[in-house]
Amino acid sequence: MSQTERTPTLILGGGLMGLAIAHQLARRGMAVRVISRKRREAAGFVAAGMLAPHAEGLSGALLQLGQTSLELIPRWVGQIEVDSGLSCGLRACGIVVPFRSDGERTQYPTARYGLELNRVELEQELPGIGPSWSSGLLFEQDGQIDNRRQLMRALERACVSLGVQFLEGSHVKDIQRDTFGALSGVVMKSAEGDECLLACQQAVLACGAWSHQLIPELNVFPVKGQMLSLQGPRETLKRVIFGPGTYMVPREDGLVVVGATSERHAGFEEGLTPDGQKQLQAGLESLLPAAAGWPPMERWWGFRPCTPDEAPLLGESPIPRLWLACGHHRNGVLLAAITAQITAEALSGINTRQDCLDEFRWDRFTKAHP
Repeated sequence: MSQTERTPTLILGGGLMGLAIAHQLARRGMAVRVISRKRREAAGFVAAGMLAPHAEGLSGALLQLGQTSLELIPRWVGQIEVDSGLSCGLRACGIVVPFRSDGERTQYPTARYGLELNRVELEQELPGIGPSWSSGLLFEQDGQIDNRRQLMRALERACVSLGVQFLEGSHVKDIQRDTFGALSGVVMKSAEGDECLLACQQAVLACGAWSHQLIPELNVFPVKGQMLSLQGPRETLKRVIFGPGTYMVPREDGLVVVGATSERHAGFEEGLTPDGQKQLQAGLESLLPAAAGWPPMERWWGFRPCTPDEAPLLGESPIPRLWLACGHHRNGVLLAAITAQITAEALSGINTRQDCLDEFRWDRFTKAHP
């Protein structure tokens, strides 16, 4: 038995990325230990769950990564559901992007992947859509997953069923290096306040917006987002509406998730704000006026892990044997499947997607924050 097999691989962060990677490593027969300060504050619990590389208007290498992940998601979800016995809430519902003019629609970066809609067709897809929207694009290949209520819970149970160990309420304070500068362990503070050194041969940094606090060289910073949910009539809204600045994601039971503000200068400031909630209200009233009368169910906020180009950091870190899976910004749920596969393969000694690891290296831009 090798040293890697005897010593658990540490996953630093118990959010969506951490759980997805832990699950894939455990499926490969590896021992895995997840260190999580507070999983409920992770971006995976607060995101809307859109699977939208085309509706988001992604481009270049990020679009390719998103398309690849979108293709992987049904099989990935199937694995999680088999291992957990729970549904993940995956829906291939399609996403509509509305526009105020045909010119705006034509100029959209991913227009060639969508079906053009005129006003009449837009109303057929989205009954009750606001009068200011004259055309749209339907991306039938895009969809959603109920990450907040189903996916995260299923991933947790799938990990447990495969023997993944959890150190919940623990906080990684420091990364330890050997005489050659490579990872040798992490200093952890437990929920009881005790500090200890966990030796390890390899680890994955999946701390989301907090990754910079452990490795200052990483250009990852928080972008706060506020969201809310409404209880609409069942089946009233069948497609996701992806409007400029506001989106509406309908679940099967009629719950509609509305998001999200994008507050780049808020740092880690917690809490809802009147301005943020007014922005969401104005956005949903513009997209679907009738929704303004639907009862609100919940309001929350979270912190997206962003990078200067809004693309993730994958592959090797500045510290040998410490791997990166952070900085996914708005596309964490979409990119979880491909991130988990790439990272698990790399840690298992398989290297089938070196192009992705090269494209999303941590040092592709300067250290200065925007």
